[in-house]
Amino acid sequence: MKVMKFGGTSVGSPERMKNVSSLITKDGEPVMVVLSAMSGTTNSLIEISDYLYKKNPEGANDVINRLEKVYMRHVEELYTTEKWKNETRAFLKSEFEYLRSFTKDLFTSFEEKSIVAQGEIMSTNMVVNYLNECGVEATLLSALDYMRTDKNGEPDLVYIKDKLLKLLEQNHGKQVYITQGFICRNAYGEVDNLQRGGSDYTASLIGAAVNADEIQIWTDIDGMHNNDPRVVDKTEAVRQLNFEEAAELAYFGAKILHPTCVQPAKFAGIPVRLLNTMEPTAPGTIINNETVAGKIKAVAAKDNITAIKIKSSRMLLATGFLRKVFEIFESYQTPIDMIATSEVGVSMSIDNATHLNDIVTELKKYGTVTVDRDMCIICVVGDLDWSNVGFETLATEAMKNIPVRMISYGGSNYNISFLIKECDKKRALQSLSDTLFNN
Repeated sequence: MKVMKFGGTSVGSPERMKNVSSLITKDGEPVMVVLSAMSGTTNSLIEISDYLYKKNPEGANDVINRLEKVYMRHVEELYTTEKWKNETRAFLKSEFEYLRSFTKDLFTSFEEKSIVAQGEIMSTNMVVNYLNECGVEATLLSALDYMRTDKNGEPDLVYIKDKLLKLLEQNHGKQVYITQGFICRNAYGEVDNLQRGGSDYTASLIGAAVNADEIQIWTDIDGMHNNDPRVVDKTEAVRQLNFEEAAELAYFGAKILHPTCVQPAKFAGIPVRLLNTMEPTAPGTIINNETVAGKIKAVAAKDNITAIKIKSSRMLLATGFLRKVFEIFESYQTPIDMIATSEVGVSMSIDNATHLNDIVTELKKYGTVTVDRDMCIICVVGDLDWSNVGFETLATEAMKNIPVRMISYGGSNYNISFLIKECDKKRALQSLSDTLFNN
């Protein structure tokens, strides 16, 4: 069985829903399909929640009414028979009445998660109804019946596998199994969400649970490119990536994939394929456990980086100094992206500056602190094992005319990273492309 995930853009209109339906039924084989909410819906649901937080039910009802009109128009365009039009209208009417019920009671973050979950509940029901109208044996498996997190907010893998396999057994013989991405229940049975990676994460967890042949992530881009096509000329799709390479690229700015989502597939040894709904015949990108030796694959950039340097003459031979520094970042739940050390100082970069002032105040107890804002991390990914003589030189040669604040190499066999000013990003990315890929 394949697992196929489609994002909000892919199901963003009745025409797109029809296209997705043809993609998931073209082979005639059983598939598990993960769908996001229709594009724009989640933003509207968050807006409704915002009005309710502000105790403005009139504002919330206005957004609900506008959203309901959009969905009712979609019903007319999506279905051809009165039977399925009426059935879907009745379902959507109950959904919007459910949303209106929140305007009458106390509103908290728990209710907000229930509201936001309705986007995917609506899109999945609409697609299942359309498939059934077309004569396809399709059924809906609610993610709230099997997708659960534990008390630490991490997916409860044993529970997910057990419940999902039982649901599939109870619905044996169907061609298409539709489910929601992103939403789940927490350890206390409340409606919640997976946060990191959303629907991609759901697809990977499902793939691992059912031991899928392949996990397909369908977006509006032809796979993962070797550089940012929005910034750089002459980029190309990368046809194969190792899981580690894909995770590095995703973490350092490649928006097509969330770094967390590949982990369940990686551990289960299930390939992940990135495909384009606009060009379904394009080969896309395959991500698996294979490594292509001696090749640099791609470049990515991560913006909004802040660099922090702490310099202390007391650091020389002082045990525990780094531990104290790291504990400060840990206490403010601020991850570190890059780090470089010397005898008298340490430099770090972060992408979350929410607690920057507090962190700097704490660090000043141990040395002189300087901060550089508006920085950018450029990450070069491929087979960068230290035994590949000259590979790091290729990357540094491409950066010879760019002021580099920091370099990270050796922490991974798959990447070398440069910290530069954001204003130099375009020049750096283009130079790397010209040196590594276009020659």
